[in-house]
Amino acid sequence: MTKQQPLAVLADIHGNSLALEAVLADAARRGLTRFANLGDTFYGPLDPAGTWSILKDMDMPTIRGNQDRILIEDNPDQKNAPALQAARTALGNKGLTWLETLPPTLVLNETILLCHGTPESDTTYLLEDVATGLPLPRSCIDILDDLMPTARDCTLVLTGHSHHAGMVSCQGRTIVNPGSVGLPAYDDDTPPHKMISGSPHARYAILTPDSAGWKTEFIEVEYDWEAASRLAQANKREDWARWLLTGQA
Repeated sequence: MTKQQPLAVLADIHGNSLALEAVLADAARRGLTRFANLGDTFYGPLDPAGTWSILKDMDMPTIRGNQDRILIEDNPDQKNAPALQAARTALGNKGLTWLETLPPTLVLNETILLCHGTPESDTTYLLEDVATGLPLPRSCIDILDDLMPTARDCTLVLTGHSHHAGMVSCQGRTIVNPGSVGLPAYDDDTPPHKMISGSPHARYAILTPDSAGWKTEFIEVEYDWEAASRLAQANKREDWARWLLTGQA
């Protein structure tokens, strides 16, 4: 990948093959040929097998997210979880082996850092503080504390995990979360908080180098989110069905 080529950044697909297909089709219409995937690719009550079928032959630098990690961990507390076993079965040995090869972080062209959460933690939000229950911006001091020393030589940091699209500039570094391809909203309990995009669109970002550093374009893509919602319902996840259909949690 040359520095002059734009980079399409995907994150948090969560097995939503319908959203992934729409995002890749949108990228193709724009002439984009370079991609990066920030992880949490398969886990969820949708279509991990279809997602793997799309991605397995793509030349797309990819890192492992926290919910990719649990698919390959030997965790006695998780081994009988139905959703976990369903995703493992859907991926099969080849898909799981591929997941095992993925690094938790990756540096491209010596200047672009890929991490799912922070370089040291795939479960920590880099751009957001959720102590109040909703995402609020973190300070550059706190963000840079989480990035150093890994990102010392990087001008662009790409992060996912929160499903919350955003961008900040901190001391010459552009830090971008592209939002989620496959799940536009969710809630969590550690601490209790909600992530809300406000609409059911699939999301990704386009990063283009320019004289000022990096130009960031956030893209929202229409797809058949009603079909995705029905699939979540069929797999007994009414919460996912609501999140997919509304972008609200």
